[in-house]
Amino acid sequence: MKKLDLIIRPHKLEDVKEALTTVGVQGMTVSEVKGFGRQRGHTELYRGAEYAISFLPKVRVEILVPDSLLDQVMEAAIKAAWTGKIGDGKLWVTPVEEVIRIRTGEVGEAAL
Repeated sequence: MKKLDLIIRPHKLEDVKEALTTVGVQGMTVSEVKGFGRQRGHTELYRGAEYAISFLPKVRVEILVPDSLLDQVMEAAIKAAWTGKIGDGKLWVTPVEEVIRIRTGEVGEAAL
């Protein structure tokens, strides 16, 4: 099993969710986060004064995936989140040793 973490643009969340459910993802955790990468934020003008916004709003999506679906899920997520512009985000994969569904006690892939 693997855990996928995606940091994406907020307006791409619905596209990513649809793409992931299409390839068989049954659940995900979504958090609103702020951060910056190479984009380094941007400046805005408010009432004639310019100010810098260092941390941009992003969305973090966390998914547990069986090894058999990993490539399909990664491809679908990247395709759905892509705009081709700086700030599209990141995706990383972490190995998961064990998963237990608390309600039923199911273990491993059955718990997904």
